[in-house]
Amino acid sequence: MARSVLLSLALASVFIGMVSARDWNILNQLKGVKPTTTTTKTSQNRVASLKGPNLNGYCESWRVNVELNNIRDFKVVPQECVWFVQKYMTSSQYEDDVEMAVDEAILYLGKTCCEKKKCDGMDAWIFDIDDTLLSTIPYHKSYGSFGGEQLNTTKFEEWQSWGEAPALPNMVKLFHEIRERGFKIFLVSSRKEYLRSATVENLIEAGYHGWSNLLLRGEEEEKKSIRKYKADVREWLTSLGYRVWGVMGSQWNSFAGCPVPKRTFKLPNSIYYVA
Repeated sequence: MARSVLLSLALASVFIGMVSARDWNILNQLKGVKPTTTTTKTSQNRVASLKGPNLNGYCESWRVNVELNNIRDFKVVPQECVWFVQKYMTSSQYEDDVEMAVDEAILYLGKTCCEKKKCDGMDAWIFDIDDTLLSTIPYHKSYGSFGGEQLNTTKFEEWQSWGEAPALPNMVKLFHEIRERGFKIFLVSSRKEYLRSATVENLIEAGYHGWSNLLLRGEEEEKKSIRKYKADVREWLTSLGYRVWGVMGSQWNSFAGCPVPKRTFKLPNSIYYVA
């Protein structure tokens, strides 16, 4: 009997050790599977001073309040929570959260008056690109620190120029669902104009095609804040007679300012904050 118990405990410990970041899910937290603590030297002392459940709770609360836009203008993720943000952004929980946002957007589409046979060509939908249509997770895995350090824009733009970003889960499906319903799709990104060719090629390679316009920041737009730039694009579209039914992005700057779209869909992203 004792031997069986010891064998069961050994197998359980091996199983828990095999749980990867990809398998992290809030449901696992409720079942008692806890993520490992960070080994970053700068945060070891603070991590060691807190019990696992307390640190988990604090970091989850910080992440949720970022998504709620209660925490704004942060430069870096708190050092004691970098491992937690990385765990979440590379987990099945993150993919589940994106999928739910996509499902809600599709449900909303069914309530709009735009159908392919009835549309007059003036019904519009806006997508951001980074961490909306294309994922920057590979960059953060290879070169970034998942928010633990300020983004190196030179290195990041170089990575963008390679055109290797994968599509976010379920977003290709949503993109074509919207396009096939007769909406005009506008891609509004804070990327710089010189990245246009690489961006177009990356989007097509990831499975996106058929958008109406891709708007990037030229020299004049770079003088504006991101939120002002994106609000001006919405104002321009409205002045042309477009009805903007929805905007989807991973940053609150995609929705700030006037005119306000009929509906917004925020995708999770607690790695960085862009005003």
